[in-house]
Amino acid sequence: MKEMSPIVKTITKISFAAIFLFGLYIILHGHLTPGGGFQGGAIIGTLMALYLVAFGAVKWRKKVLSIIESTGLLVFIGTGLLGLTTGYFFFNFIGGTDNPIFGQQLNGGELIGDVAFPSNSAPLLSSGTISIMNMAVGLEVIAALTLIIVTMGLFAFAGSEEGE
Repeated sequence: MKEMSPIVKTITKISFAAIFLFGLYIILHGHLTPGGGFQGGAIIGTLMALYLVAFGAVKWRKKVLSIIESTGLLVFIGTGLLGLTTGYFFFNFIGGTDNPIFGQQLNGGELIGDVAFPSNSAPLLSSGTISIMNMAVGLEVIAALTLIIVTMGLFAFAGSEEGE
């Protein structure tokens, strides 16, 4: 696959960080706003497709992408299984605890044990296991979409998987 023009490559370089941060924002704020792991992962996966089109066939490590995808799935299922320690599968065992990461809990618009928040806003760390699962799904979707795009690109332009 040939590289694109210098204009496309420059625009890709300029917009890469902004698109990546937007996808990361969607993943991390999925419990507070519309979006989450799948939507943010799709944004970043599309960014990887843009990179592949702009810079041509680069040496992608398909094995690394598979490991990242598997890690996302294992973290998701592992978090669900850890909920069984409280008696329920996928139970939010972190929410409402004194855990400083994702342990804050809202009760009727007020943060328990801390400052009061209006009902239309919440702190980023108020989701418990939901944020962990959003991040895991985001990792899985980023790796899976990138892997699909790389595989399709190799077959379309090389005719085989010889570029591994």
